[in-house]
This record gives sequence, structure tokens and C-alpha cells, in this order.
Amino acid sequence: MQAAPPPATSLTALPAARVTLGILLMVAFSLTAPIMDSFAKMIGSALPVAQVAAIRFFAQALLLTPLAWAMGWLHMPGRSESGLHLVRAALLLIATGCFFFSLQFMPVADAIAIFFVEPFILTLLGGLLLGEAIGPRRYIACAIGFAGAMLVIRPSFQNVGAPALLPLVTALLFAFYMILTRRMATRMHPITLQAYTGIAALVLAVPVLVAANGSGLAQFDPEWPAAREAWLLVGLGLAATVSHICISFALKFAPASTLAPVQYLEIVTATAFGFWIFGDLPDTMAFCGIALIVASGLFVFLRERHLERRPLPQP
Repeated sequence: MQAAPPPATSLTALPAARVTLGILLMVAFSLTAPIMDSFAKMIGSALPVAQVAAIRFFAQALLLTPLAWAMGWLHMPGRSESGLHLVRAALLLIATGCFFFSLQFMPVADAIAIFFVEPFILTLLGGLLLGEAIGPRRYIACAIGFAGAMLVIRPSFQNVGAPALLPLVTALLFAFYMILTRRMATRMHPITLQAYTGIAALVLAVPVLVAANGSGLAQFDPEWPAAREAWLLVGLGLAATVSHICISFALKFAPASTLAPVQYLEIVTATAFGFWIFGDLPDTMAFCGIALIVASGLFVFLRERHLERRPLPQP
């Protein structure tokens, strides 16, 4: 599961070469993001989820902050901006923890497919919180997408119970995260925004881990990783950071409406990794649900793109 800011610059009349580069970077994201999730699943219950999530953001801050500093993109956030960074980081930190915890029980492809109801939640929140116009066709598409998610959740819920709902929680939290990101992405470079997200997540996570040290709480009490888990954490952090860089610059080079359908390649990649590494394949009902989610999501994105291109009425 990945957090990606919308583009920080105007994307009208972009050269075709830049749009093509953006699409290629989104393909790269869709290939690398499931690697991060696979590392998290391989770690499983060997380390607390809170610790794994914190290390994921530590890697992001460690790699992106020096890059942003070297390029002159850093600035000193004011009080209001710092508060927004902390709120965004809290949403993303909890969403990441929920998603990583779900991977202890579910195939990667199923969890990612359920998470892809996030565009539908974001569409509905845009209407409720931002006053964006939503037509009946998009409401129907959202309903069909949620029905698809229920088809994916059904066998997982029968097998593992409540953890099957955690990707839905992740999708909801991530949608609120994206609402805040829309407000902030135009004010700073996307790499800077991601670097500050990593720093803010550490500000929130480290005190929790310190307080939980020795508490015996399974998902919070930190442990010193064995060699295997240490290497998996390194891989997880690198994959997360590389995928973040790919999607950040993809959204800088090409419109989100162009890139969004490409991101569904992530489900295909996750299915391939899940089968190759863990021997997991979605069952027939889950495959039907994934097809509904993808078809409904593509309709929502294509509908929004059509409305963006429609000429305005003449006065």
C-alpha cells in the first residue's frame, strides 16, 4: 500500500514525452510497491507491526530528506503546516500498520484489491467535504466497486475474521490522507512532502514504541530483529522509498487521470508475487470481485477525465 501526492504543478498541455515518462514511472511504481508488501508479509508476526511501520517511514525520511536538502527543496514549516504534516502522518502511519497487519492473515493480492476501493471513498468524500459534483453514474460505479470488495472480503472473512476488514480501514484513512494532501501538494515539491511525511511519522511512532518497550503488547513492543528480519526491513524500506519516488515524479510528469488506470497493474503484480513467493491465488469469487473493482475504478477515472475535457457552457 502506497501514499502518493497529486501533482505539484499544472498538468495542462504537457509534452507527450513527459506524459510517457510519467506512465513508465507509474508502471515502475506498480512493479515495486507489491515488493514492499511482500517483504512485510514475509516478516509476518516476527516483529511488531508498529515497529515495521516505523522502520518503513525511517527509511523514507533517511533517504528522501538528504535528497530534498541537496536539491534546495527543504523549508522550515510553520505551525499550521507542521500540524497538517502530523495529521497526514498519523493517518498514513495507522493505515500502513493496519495494512501490514492484514498481510499476516491475507494474500497480498486480496488485501491490495480491497484497498483499491479507496478511489471510490475519495470520490464520495470529495462530494461530502469538498462540495465536488458527483453524478449518478459515479455513485453507481462506487456501489459496484464496493460490491466487488465484498466479494474479495467474503472468503477472507470466513477464514481469518475481522483482519479481513483492515484493508478497508486502510482505504478509508488513506482517502482522508489524500484530501489533506490535495491542500498541501501545490505548496512544495513532492519529494519534500514525502520527506516531511516520513519525519512526522517518526515523531509520532518513536514515542509510542518507547512507551511500549517491555509492555508485552504483541504489535507494539519493539524487538531486536534477527538477521533475516533485518534484511527484510532493509528491502521493505528501499522498496517503499523507490516506489514513492516513482509515483511522486509520475504525478509530476503526467495527469493523475491518465496515470490512475495504470496503477491497477499493481493488482496483477501483487497476484504474481503472491503466487511466486507464498503460493497464494485469489479464488474464483475473489477474482470476480477484483474484476468488478477494476472495471468500476476505470469507469470512475474515465468519467472524470471526460468531464474535465467537456467544454464549458457559453454565457
